[in-house]
Amino acid sequence: MKVKWISIVICAMIFVLFTFLSAESVFSAMTIGEKAPGFTLTDIAGKQRSLREAQGRQMTVLFFFDAQSSSSQGGLLMLDRLLQQYRDEQLTVWGITRSKAGAVEQFILKTHIKFPILLDTMDVSRQYDAQVILPVACILGPDLEILDYFQGGGKTAEVMLIRLAERQIHRNEPELAKAISADIVRRDPGNLEARAIQGYVALSQGKTEAAKQVFDEIAAAPGQAAIVGKEGQAIILARQGNSEKAMALADELVKAAPQRAVPHKVKGDLLMAKGDRGGAAKAYQEALNRTDATLFQKTETLNQLGRLYAQEGQYGKARGLFDQAVAMDPYYLEPTSNKGVTYEKEGLWSRALSEYRQVLALDQADTIASVLARKAEQMMTLQKDTESKKRMDQLVSNLVERYRRQEKADKAPPEDQWTSRPMVLTLVDVQERGGLASRDGLSIALTARLGELLDASGRVKVVERAVMELLLSELNLGSSELADPQTALQLGKVLSAKLIGTGTLLYLPDNTLLNLRMIDTETTAIAKTITHRLPANGDLERELFDLNREILKAVMDQYPLQGYVVQVDGKEVMLNLGRNQGVTPGSAFDVVEMGKEITYKGRVLKSESQSVARLEVVRVEPDLCYARIIEKKREPARDDQVKEVILEMAMKGK
Repeated sequence: MKVKWISIVICAMIFVLFTFLSAESVFSAMTIGEKAPGFTLTDIAGKQRSLREAQGRQMTVLFFFDAQSSSSQGGLLMLDRLLQQYRDEQLTVWGITRSKAGAVEQFILKTHIKFPILLDTMDVSRQYDAQVILPVACILGPDLEILDYFQGGGKTAEVMLIRLAERQIHRNEPELAKAISADIVRRDPGNLEARAIQGYVALSQGKTEAAKQVFDEIAAAPGQAAIVGKEGQAIILARQGNSEKAMALADELVKAAPQRAVPHKVKGDLLMAKGDRGGAAKAYQEALNRTDATLFQKTETLNQLGRLYAQEGQYGKARGLFDQAVAMDPYYLEPTSNKGVTYEKEGLWSRALSEYRQVLALDQADTIASVLARKAEQMMTLQKDTESKKRMDQLVSNLVERYRRQEKADKAPPEDQWTSRPMVLTLVDVQERGGLASRDGLSIALTARLGELLDASGRVKVVERAVMELLLSELNLGSSELADPQTALQLGKVLSAKLIGTGTLLYLPDNTLLNLRMIDTETTAIAKTITHRLPANGDLERELFDLNREILKAVMDQYPLQGYVVQVDGKEVMLNLGRNQGVTPGSAFDVVEMGKEITYKGRVLKSESQSVARLEVVRVEPDLCYARIIEKKREPARDDQVKEVILEMAMKGK
């Protein structure tokens, strides 16, 4: 009897232990954020594969499966179909199995799966908790950190694919996100999350009407679907500038679905656009306190709250929020870039550069990060170069003294009133207005990149960005002071700039409006006002290139280069203008005869000047250039006056 009782106890203990171990295998998961365990396995073709190969790839999916399990096979086939539909070199998928090689070969022969299938002969499945419940999907980031971990097939596989689709929105791969969500909807038309992703993908592409159609259809359904659809409708109303309706709908949703985060996020954006910073901060925090939100919605809320704190100078608090967002989604570039800007504003250039480089590692074509990284590198180089720093400090010290005395750099006018002096231009950071953009640093990048393009044209000389940065820092001039036109004007004068560019960036719900004013520092007149709309999903580099051409055209229209013929040698004419004055090969000049002055009843009447020849510049030196005669009414002669003209070909060259 005693032996029988002991046997029952032992059996019970074994059962409990087995149950515990099984439960641990089912419910335990890899720790999100940790490095994935390394391994080297051989694929079905006999090639060795090491996890190190995936280092630096934007996303890697490790799919542990049983070759004879239908749920495992379904997940594999879904992934393979997506990869074949949408080629993505930055997405790596490996299947890993403990199944026998023969079973795996039969499965591949039957399904024609293209991505590598690795045979787990090293018990890697145990390291990844992928033994009891299969399939298991482990999604890794660029540094092989674990982003997501899913166990089980069926609905779990759908959840995995939905999360994969969500991450593509911030990876700037909307077509892949759309393909994944569409595949899920085909298999399960009632999958609410997959249908909503299609609407959010359309929003990320700027296709508001397409997004509206998706969310209207979802909102027409009963229950939870109506809530998700109305959230999308509220976002669209806000983007369309219909703030009152958007706020009313958000308030309605807060009452109807207290645990949903999106309505609070919408309220935060609307309050921020109205200038209610306190209300916006509270709404964003409320959104973060809610449990029901998608991955990209959580990270976007963290980013917006971080942006708000950064604007208030609470950089440490802002960086903490940016770090949380990046830990959840390393493909979301905005928080990393924004973190770099906080370091830049504190003068911590090496840290700023590190953040910008992380952005560029994921997207080499990111214009803002590229420009800000170059600026950070220049500032670091300046700090390391003792002699250059000494010269720069002396220059800035002189400029500060001039500014405080309200002096112009050049006091005496030149003897030659006709010949153009170098056209010097300086750009002051434009001021930001309106809503809270998800990306900081646009105004800094815009002026810096415009400066690069204008300077590269050769037509104007742009004051070095480093000089401006140090001068503003020394004078302790912030955004509020620079918003004063007189302050900006005085800065231009002490920098010997003929033109100063200043203005505003107005953040609207669906785009950004740039208003740029070019002010003549001598006459204080506005030489040119440029209004340029920057689309939310546009090519920023292309937009800045077009803006650069518009500024150059305005400069050439209102401040054409003027000079004299120095000598004529056959068909070649030498002018007293060169590279230093902004002449470039292809520049065109008219040889002009000034109209005669007629005095009539005490008034001096001037007739228009007449062109007697046209010249095209073929060679340029620092202070002179050589041109060929392309049209003439008479031969140009020494001391003839010349004046720049804009030709379409010349403008294309700029």
